[in-house]
Amino acid sequence: MLHELVILILLGWAFSFALMTLIWFISVRIKNAGVVDIAWSLGFTPVALLYAIFASGYAPRRRLVFTLVAIWSLRLGTYLYFRVVCHHPNEDRRYAQLRAEWGAKANWKMFVFFQLQAALLVLLSLPFLIACLNPQPEINWLERLGAVVWFVAVVGESLSDHQLKQFKKIHANKDEVCQAGLWHFSRHPNYFFEWLIWVAFWIFALGSPLGCAMIYCPALMLYFLIRVTGIPMTEALAVKTKGEKYRTYQRTTSQFVPWFTKAAGK
Repeated sequence: MLHELVILILLGWAFSFALMTLIWFISVRIKNAGVVDIAWSLGFTPVALLYAIFASGYAPRRRLVFTLVAIWSLRLGTYLYFRVVCHHPNEDRRYAQLRAEWGAKANWKMFVFFQLQAALLVLLSLPFLIACLNPQPEINWLERLGAVVWFVAVVGESLSDHQLKQFKKIHANKDEVCQAGLWHFSRHPNYFFEWLIWVAFWIFALGSPLGCAMIYCPALMLYFLIRVTGIPMTEALAVKTKGEKYRTYQRTTSQFVPWFTKAAGK
């Protein structure tokens, strides 16, 4: 199993490296690094397909893993595609800020950044590979539980994205803070349900050998969302553009986990 695991990891990395290199060339040509978000999200589908085809585990489990990954990956990637296209030719403010900080070396530093995304894609895909290598001839209760949590997470993330999209469609809301639907209970419900998807993948992997070790996936995703590129950058920009309205939202609404709101003065 170890030999097969290493070979398939290398295969996944080779594909991810080639994908992100191509996307980097495209980003340089169109001057929009935001395409990396689309490629990263969509990239999990072909990587999961590689594992499902070439791994030697129980075939129904391999098909189930690929199905779960593909539905989540294609939905998120498609959503990001239309969001980035709507911003084009204006680059996402996060990447525009990095480009300004990096100056003349921006393109090459972006290449390194894109390849880090490729490495992260492979690292986070390991739960899929572990499950695809499992020869146990049945779908166990942990895998069924993981699929249920996955369903809740995908529905929640899809609903969050839809509610925000509908809010932004209304011109009068341009300078307002979205508090519609799930956004009334969390300032970042989309991030919460994205993290929950990785919890679901970990639970699914628990039904296979080495599954416990895959806990780093939801832990790493939580760290990135809360401490690095997710909430900190999003909220800094929101405070800058929305001012006191967003500060009030911060005081009354849970940052991450959907929860009851508080009075503005508390």
